[in-house]
Amino acid sequence: MMTVRAVNSCSIFRSTVSPPLAAFHCRFYHFRSLQFRRPEKQLLRHACLRGCSVHSLVDSVMDELHAMRKRKRVSAKVGLSGELLGDKLENQVLQRGFLLEFKKDTDRVLLAVAQRPDGKKNWMVLDQNGVSCSIKPQQITFIIPGVENYDHTEISNFLQKAQDNLDPALLEFAWVELVEKNKSMIFGCAEPLESYCAHLLLSKDEIYFSVQAAKGSRSAYSPRPTVQVEELIRRKLAKEVAEKELNEFVQLLMSAKAMPLHAKPPKSSWTVDEKVRQKIESLHAYAIDAWQDEDQRKTAGTILKAIGLAKTSTSAVNLLIDIGYFPVHVNLDLLKFNIRTDHTDEIISAAESLLADSFDLDELNRKDLTHLKVYAIDVDEADELDDALSATRLQDGRIKLYIHVADPTRFLQPGSILEREASKRGTSVFLPTATYPMFPEKLAMQGMSLKQGEVCNAVSVSVVLRSDGSIAEYSVDNSIIKPTYMLTYESASELLHLNLEEERELKILSEAATLRSQWRRQQGGIDTATLETRIKVANPEDPEPSINLYVENQADPAMRLVFEMMILCGETIATFGLCNSIPLPYRGQPQSNIDASLFAHLPEGPVRSSAMVKIMRAAEIDFRKPIRHGILGIPGYVQFTSPIRRYMDLLAHYQVKAFLRGESPPFSASQLEGMASIVNMQTKVARKLFNVSLRYWTIEYLRRQPKEKRYRALILRFIKDRTAALLLVEVGFQASAWVSVGSQIGDEVEVQVEEAHPRDDVVFLKEVIR
Repeated sequence: MMTVRAVNSCSIFRSTVSPPLAAFHCRFYHFRSLQFRRPEKQLLRHACLRGCSVHSLVDSVMDELHAMRKRKRVSAKVGLSGELLGDKLENQVLQRGFLLEFKKDTDRVLLAVAQRPDGKKNWMVLDQNGVSCSIKPQQITFIIPGVENYDHTEISNFLQKAQDNLDPALLEFAWVELVEKNKSMIFGCAEPLESYCAHLLLSKDEIYFSVQAAKGSRSAYSPRPTVQVEELIRRKLAKEVAEKELNEFVQLLMSAKAMPLHAKPPKSSWTVDEKVRQKIESLHAYAIDAWQDEDQRKTAGTILKAIGLAKTSTSAVNLLIDIGYFPVHVNLDLLKFNIRTDHTDEIISAAESLLADSFDLDELNRKDLTHLKVYAIDVDEADELDDALSATRLQDGRIKLYIHVADPTRFLQPGSILEREASKRGTSVFLPTATYPMFPEKLAMQGMSLKQGEVCNAVSVSVVLRSDGSIAEYSVDNSIIKPTYMLTYESASELLHLNLEEERELKILSEAATLRSQWRRQQGGIDTATLETRIKVANPEDPEPSINLYVENQADPAMRLVFEMMILCGETIATFGLCNSIPLPYRGQPQSNIDASLFAHLPEGPVRSSAMVKIMRAAEIDFRKPIRHGILGIPGYVQFTSPIRRYMDLLAHYQVKAFLRGESPPFSASQLEGMASIVNMQTKVARKLFNVSLRYWTIEYLRRQPKEKRYRALILRFIKDRTAALLLVEVGFQASAWVSVGSQIGDEVEVQVEEAHPRDDVVFLKEVIR
């Protein structure tokens, strides 16, 4: 029998001889609401009563309570609710042989028998597991009354009896009567088992009772107000529902994890059910450190904990990969930066309309240059072509060059829906796995891009060079051209090497590029040519997609040719803008006071370029007049040759073309500056995304290579002691490794890849000692 001392003479625990109240099976979560019209008229709504009404159940409970009083199974003291109960509580002094409950650690509570004092305040106890230990007074949570010289071997039987006698439903009935009579209660002494059961129920109760006063191991409890109980029940119910949903979701996750790769559920299946969708989105947001609110973060953390995983973004990423929601090689940065990968239906519809019905404002003022042989040279994977080149030799022997640039502004007016969309994107995003164009693909490819063998609208920048490579004269015109060749850098270099007479225009272009390079160096320009990695990944959603990697040498003749022509175009547009007072995004780089002779001892190419780049100053931009570009060695520079791919180039086209029509530029210098501040941020994000993605796939490429494979590596510089920055020549990839004594900057060593982990951005190289 369990005993409590109640202010209104009400025991809430059944005696050993009374009928089991548990048979009524009344639990807190079966109540829809608890309403009191007045204290003496209590109504309960119960959802699971069988064979009896609400009133008969209450009557039975109350009869049982009265019977317990009559049998004197409890002792009662009358008091008033709200009185100070501290005086009624007497702290029990611990003695040898007493049975007590104590907190072993944050997760465990044990029973033990007091053995002897240990110092001034501590006690040595022998717990239910037969383990002797010293405990502090604050660890004691309850001293079972009425027990002396207890045998610790009986603790397990005592605990079992206590569990058998627990009936949490009785808390409801006690709470109802105490609220009705407006009373409080103190529980404590009397029969040991009942007292301990009362302690277990009341100390763990989170609904009906709260501690009103406490002294040592004894406590006074008072019933919570009805409104508070109803709210706690509502929260408990919501918590149970949430826990059930969580368990069901965890089972879904575990089931998906166990499936073979080809059988995992598609990503779309996780978004059909609203509650499942919310949880999977929480994990998604947690994986990329982009949760929308604290609830979403907690939801993801709870899921990870339920599965037994650490609450980290890495755990969330791996889980989403394991269930098939993320592909194995998911690009997390693409998700983190919220890159626009598709165009809306509205944008696509606007692009279709432009293709079907567009008007060229400059049609009557275009110069016909279709008689020129036109070379379009770009990387193999280029989706659209922004620029192309032509060259002729004048009768006086000077070279005349043409840089033809695609003319997308003939389709787009400033402020149009497609122009605004381009401004939001800022640039096309180029990744090893995909390209996300600034304009809808069909518009870019069919309407804006230069196409081989077709008459195309363009803006042509023509330049006549002096014999030293400087600009003698120039013009900027709206034009029509007919591209003759579309060449990759490799095929263009091959044509240059063959030195064919029928391709003398290409040879003239190469000659002009050499003149320009020499002239720029005389003006302080610096050669920063190095090796550049190019990667194309087919089927990136596959666990093992094919990786096509090749290395571009920027010193390659065709690449140098194109590079010089793009710089020439930028210098010419800057000069054109200065002479005509056109606000443009003039780019420059202050002279870095670089004395090239200081680097003459380094091998020309990647080693020397790497050393020079380290001391270069950051680029600047002005919108009113050109500023010197010290690294390029030119008086001014405007990016103009990629209006389909770069929004700032598109703005330059708007400004220049307005002048060619005799109109005022659509944007002032201050407007350009405001627009550029936003676009430049987007461009930086795109550049970072490209670099991170390129590095990831390069490391993945290295991971797949045979362990015994050896790589040539150039020593670029020493980082610390014998740890050197290396450039893997066959891969175009920079990493660090320890190199043997005697190796110098510019030397070539052999290395092997010991470890490569793309997700962790980790590569370990080891020098192969010859």
